Amino acid sequence: MFTGIIAATGKIAGSEKLEQGQRLHIDTSMDLSDVAVGDSIAVNGVCLTVVKLVNLGFLMDVSRHTLDVTVGLELGRIVNLEKALRLSDRLGGHLVSGHVDGIGEIMDYRAIGESWFLEIKAPHELSRYIAKKGSITVNGISLTTNTVDADLFTINVIPHTREVTNFKELSVGDSVNLEIDLIARYIERSRLWESE
Repeated sequence: MFTGIIAATGKIAGSEKLEQGQRLHIDTSMDLSDVAVGDSIAVNGVCLTVVKLVNLGFLMDVSRHTLDVTVGLELGRIVNLEKALRLSDRLGGHLVSGHVDGIGEIMDYRAIGESWFLEIKAPHELSRYIAKKGSITVNGISLTTNTVDADLFTINVIPHTREVTNFKELSVGDSVNLEIDLIARYIERSRLWESE
């Protein structure tokens, strides 16, 4: 589990083809002194396992399925990083599983005063889980929606979030990883179960 509070960014400095996926080498300035082989780190919102610690970073294996249903794990990309949540940690964002539910498309992204207006189009099948003033994870970042209109939702990105994440690299037309709120998922499942 994660919180969606980004600890650092990293760069995919290497990518080696495996029989059923890729091995990624991620360089980062994030403190790795408490990270061991087998630990989980969210990379752009994708929960991955550290398979080796190397100078200035770590290696992770990514399955073909994960590569097929996510974006932003290509060589040279700047990625958002978060270590797995410990039970003693503060829950600064919201509960995040690191399992991407779908790919969104940036429809509008522009400065408004000191903040940034971000509009994303979600896959239609995820829209019922996105609520005004609710939580959503975009590229691993815990965010609050401002408005929701059909498949479109908007977010106000504060300067700090833009500065310490890969949001400063994004532009209109880019794709992003989306994870819906866990609570919304279970409420919807409960509602469907009761109606059967």
